[in-house]
Amino acid sequence: MTFNYGIDHLDLDVVNNIASGKVTAQLTQQAIEKINISRGRVEQMAASDEAVYGINTGFGPLCDTQITPEETNLLQKNLLITHAVGVGEPIAKSISKLMLITKVHALSQGFSGIRLETVERMLAFIELDLIPVVPEQGSVGASGDLAPLSHLFLPLLGEGEFWQGNDIVPAAQLLKEHNLAPMDLHAKEGLALINGTQFILSHAITGLTKMRYLLDLADITGAMSIEGMQGSQSPFREELHATRPFPGNVEVAARMRSFFAGSENMNSHTDCDRVQDPYSLRCIPQVHGASRNAYNHLKDLAEIEMNSVTDNPIVISSEEAISGGSFHGQPLAMVLDYASIAASELGNISDRRCYLLLEGLHGLPRLLTSSGGLNSGMMIPQYATAALVTENKSLCFPPSADSVPTSMGQEDHVSMGSISSRQFNQILGNLEKILAIELMYAAQAIDFRRSNKCSDIIEKNFAIIREKVAKLEEDRLLKPDIDAIITMVRTQAFTVR
Repeated sequence: MTFNYGIDHLDLDVVNNIASGKVTAQLTQQAIEKINISRGRVEQMAASDEAVYGINTGFGPLCDTQITPEETNLLQKNLLITHAVGVGEPIAKSISKLMLITKVHALSQGFSGIRLETVERMLAFIELDLIPVVPEQGSVGASGDLAPLSHLFLPLLGEGEFWQGNDIVPAAQLLKEHNLAPMDLHAKEGLALINGTQFILSHAITGLTKMRYLLDLADITGAMSIEGMQGSQSPFREELHATRPFPGNVEVAARMRSFFAGSENMNSHTDCDRVQDPYSLRCIPQVHGASRNAYNHLKDLAEIEMNSVTDNPIVISSEEAISGGSFHGQPLAMVLDYASIAASELGNISDRRCYLLLEGLHGLPRLLTSSGGLNSGMMIPQYATAALVTENKSLCFPPSADSVPTSMGQEDHVSMGSISSRQFNQILGNLEKILAIELMYAAQAIDFRRSNKCSDIIEKNFAIIREKVAKLEEDRLLKPDIDAIITMVRTQAFTVR
């Protein structure tokens, strides 16, 4: 499969497949023509006496200061250098690569006025695995991700740094090794490069990719806990969810029914006298389903953003460039905060199921150990889930609800979406650990139900855990067990569909 920049439609799977090398991405002649036409329009405006923002004027509060044609190139270089003020640790190399891919696609749509040579150099960076180092902090999410994008494109000038394996090396060094000369930027190019939401978007793509699996894993983890608790299947019946058909709820309920199909363990207690289960078991479709709805909302908006033009101004003819706010991160920022709450809630309800499994109810021993007293069993890992849940709650403060004016008041309302996007991924990282601990608990509970088999998918996942983590018979160091299951979660080792 080949993806055509500026023409074809990006979605979550396609962008990830480009990043992993499974899909080849290229500029077609049609895309090249769109880039060249847009560039020609910019050159006409740059040579005119009429002030056009960002093309022959200064930036931000200096938008009323006209720049001579002779000063234009230096202006664009200075733009990148002065805006490269990011701080903190570098973002993951994979996220920087997504930033390059999504930026190329945006620039290739023919509204940004960038030169073909500049786009081709960006494509060379991707092809040669020359991925720039980008600090994680410093963007307020409007005018786009200025600082991160400046760092992303400093290597075009021979400045900045690249990743080389796990090392960070000066960009000038690797450019020389690949016989690539530093470039000069021409009119509007600097602005086209650093105006945009690609930092926010690439974090959203990364989080969405992780959350898609964790949503599925949360369902199977909850099902394993229900098998261990010998809970009821009634709350997942189709007739019930047809009366309140939120898409996420309906999907989760159907998944839960499929997980229990053929389970001897679940069928062995259908005539028991238990009336109903606690909410953390009974309300899995409502809680997990709501998180799925939030995921789908973010995915829909992120895919719109992947195929949008987010720099400024937008060149629409040889006479007109519209100066607007397409770089503003609010459309993603708000829904990222929503998705953060959704991810946090998956951990919140998981922690409650962990607690239930320790209470010694319905034939399970207290603390999931047959020899309590001398042994603490599985008491303490739930302390970790409680801590992680609280940390996630603190990370749910919505940065998009805040705004600090910048640029002498010219940029007087900003999205803070870059912070929203980073918090989203932090919460998902904590969720991986919470679900890993619940999986350890659920497997231990199922070990006390071995007189009857569970469904095939539950048995398969139980076996995956037991390949690395043995049943707890007497107290032992549990951190290696927890770490092993966290690794399984992160590498998506579990069967979730």
